[in-house]
Formats: sequence, C-alpha cells, structure tokens
Amino acid sequence: MTEINQLVQEVMAKLTAKSAGCGIFSGMDEAIEACSRAQKEYVKLTLSDRKRITGAIREAAVKNAEILSQMAVEETKMGNVPDKITKHHLVAEKTPGIEDLNAEALTGDSGLTLLELSPFGVIGAITPTTNPTVTLFCNSIGMLAAGNGVVFSPHPTAKNVSLKTIALINEAIRAAGAPANLITCVENPSLDATNVMISHPKVNMLVATGGPAVVKVVLSSGKKAIGAGAGNPPAVVDESANIEKAALDIIKGCSFDNNLPCIAEKEVLVVEQVADYLVYCMKGSGLAHFVEDAQTVERLVALLLEGRNPNKKFVGRSAQVIMNEIGIKIDDKIKVIAMETPFEHPFVQNELMMPVLPIVRVKDFEDAKEKAVKVEHGFRHTAIMHSRNIEHLSALAKAIQTTIFVKNAPSYAGIGVGGEGHTTFTIAGPTGEGLTSARNFARRRRCVLVDGFNIK
Repeated sequence: MTEINQLVQEVMAKLTAKSAGCGIFSGMDEAIEACSRAQKEYVKLTLSDRKRITGAIREAAVKNAEILSQMAVEETKMGNVPDKITKHHLVAEKTPGIEDLNAEALTGDSGLTLLELSPFGVIGAITPTTNPTVTLFCNSIGMLAAGNGVVFSPHPTAKNVSLKTIALINEAIRAAGAPANLITCVENPSLDATNVMISHPKVNMLVATGGPAVVKVVLSSGKKAIGAGAGNPPAVVDESANIEKAALDIIKGCSFDNNLPCIAEKEVLVVEQVADYLVYCMKGSGLAHFVEDAQTVERLVALLLEGRNPNKKFVGRSAQVIMNEIGIKIDDKIKVIAMETPFEHPFVQNELMMPVLPIVRVKDFEDAKEKAVKVEHGFRHTAIMHSRNIEHLSALAKAIQTTIFVKNAPSYAGIGVGGEGHTTFTIAGPTGEGLTSARNFARRRRCVLVDGFNIK
C-alpha cells in the first residue's frame, strides 16, 4: 500500500468518526436539511464575515494543494500533480468573492430603484472526476460569497479526495465563524443521491460541471440551473503567426494536466503554407512525440476510443502511459503525442481529454475558419488562434462564437493562467453564463423607492 493510500484510509476513518461535524452525512436528505439550517444562519452574517470565510477557503486551497493533488492523481489516475497544484493556487488567487456582487442604482423623477444580488439559498452542485478538488474550492468560494449553502454531489470515482476536500473546507470556514454544515455531501456519492438532490424542494438552484448527460438532467429539473458542458477546442494557426511560439504554446496548453481541462487544445488546424515549419518546431521542442506511420495511429485509435467515446482508462493519462500500452517507450520529457491526420479523423472530431494532438493541414485561413467552426460542434466552449492578422483573429472569433477565445497563447490563458481575468472551473456554455463567478450564484432583486432620494 502506497503512502497516499495509507493517507486515504486514515482520512476516511476520521471522516467516519466525525460524520456530520465535517459536513459528511449518510443520506442526501440529511445533508440537505443540515445545509438548509446552516444557510439560514449564514445569511445573518455580514459581508465582511463572508469575505473572511471565503478567505479561509482560499487559504485551505493553497495549504493543502500538494496533498490533495497527490490524492486526486492516485485515486482518479488522471492528470499530474504539478499542474493540479498550479490549479489550486489559481483558484485561491483568481476566484471572485464578494467584490463580484456589485449593486446598481437607477434614479430619476420617480425616485430610486436599487438592484441587488441576494442568495438563492441552498445550491446543489455536481462536480467532476476530472477536476475534483479545484471545482469544489472554486464553487465554494463563489457560492458562499453570494450567501448560499452548498450540497455537493461529487463524481464517485473521485470520492475520497472530494470528501477530504469538503472536510477541509468545513474545518476552515467553521474556524472563520461560519455555521456548521454550510457545505455538505453524502459519504457515498452515487447517481441515486444526485437524483434526490436534484428533486429536493429545499435545493433552490442546481449547478452541474460534468458530461452532457448530467447537464441535460439538471437543465430538465424545472429549477434554476447552470450547466457546464463539453468542448472540442480547435487551435488555428495561420501564415502570419509566430510559428516558434505557437508550437510551444500549443504543446503547453494541450498537455496541461494531461489535457483534462475542457478548454485545452484538442486539435490543430494549420495553414498549409506554414504547416511544415510548425511540425518542425514542435519536434524541435523535445516535448512532442510524433507518430509517423498510419498503422501506429490506427492502434492508438483502437486503444483510445470506444466508438465515439474516449476510453475512460486513458482519460487524463500521460503520453508515456498511452504509448507504453502499445509497446512503445518514449522519453520522460515528452508531454504530447502528435500526428498528422485528415480532418475527418476520429481524433479530430471527438474530444479525448488526453495529451493526443491531431494536426490537420488546411488550404488557407478561410478553410481553417470553416473547419474550426465545424469541429467545435457548436459547443461554444473554447477556441484558440495563433495569428498576427487582426482581421483573421476577428473573423474567427465572430464565426465560432465560443465562450473563451484565446489569441496567441496557450489555452489556459483563458482561465487566468498567464492571462488577465478571473478563473473558474465551471464554464457554462449551454446556459450562457460563461466563466461563472459569485454573481451567477445570486438572485437579481429590485427594490423601488418612489418619490424619494433622487438628488440629481
């Protein structure tokens, strides 16, 4: 038994002993009732209290980044520890808090109207196995900043690390003055428990970060819902791009946490004029292993795809693990498995969430634009472009209509890693909120005072 496995066993023993004291309950009904009681006490606190409490979550994310990252990789077999640590620091530093809850005021001859953001109450949040801990931290900061309590339903394959994270968050916020059980979960996450949460009358809002199936269920619930759906982000490279930089940026983005983020580059569309040089630069980086023969590509297709779906055994696995499975050893420095393919290839058309990068040659920018829109499949999630032609950049951004559009940088700049703007791990394309933050977890309310306090 590894050191991490021993730690997991110790954590689970402590959780069982503490039970509801750390927000973990045996049944979903019990978890929701406890959270509802806590939220009613929480809204009596001040905004300054909320700031201090969410600040405690940020501190917990940083303090426990290494151990939680190790636990996540050990349990889910997805991603890598260094990039998961980076994501914990990103969430702590760039998740908006109470400052996101800006009020608006309208004044005129008829008086004053105040527009405020108030909590929904209890939010039911479904979190994924791909980004289990950072989604919990990020959602907790935003949802608590807005004044809500949260009942989480983590993916069962990330059960242990999710329960550990929820226990740590509860410990941190209680020390900062929050009521007990403001964040809750069941000790055995399951589809049945999730269904109870979705239909429970005391759950006022639903947030799903996961696959299309769970998002569809949440959006059919009849409740206010936010859905973070799938993506298949293309990276377009035109003839005006800085090819040396584009090659390295694409590898960095594609390999970040072994391609688990839905924003990561999933395929490259490169104009024929510069395609040879892009491939040359990628090879020269020492970070990409190019598969040159068609037979090996077909072996990878058989290994990594089950019909149109990715083989879950290899989602988030390293390039070394994938290639070793077909008997090919590659250098430990390699981050990405790359190959040239036709546009119709299944690696291009289907989101793998693995560090596998198909490269497609296109005739010119117009061809690249048309194919990028097609391969994104209307998800409106993320697209990336490398170009120094402002007209090309503008044309693709307008045509593809993605929530995130990254120009001349790795995809992760779109969530604040090396780029400006706040971060989130709940990117709501289907329901239109985009990069969610505290304001998305609050109700918009209107308070009207007639014939008063107009001092213009």
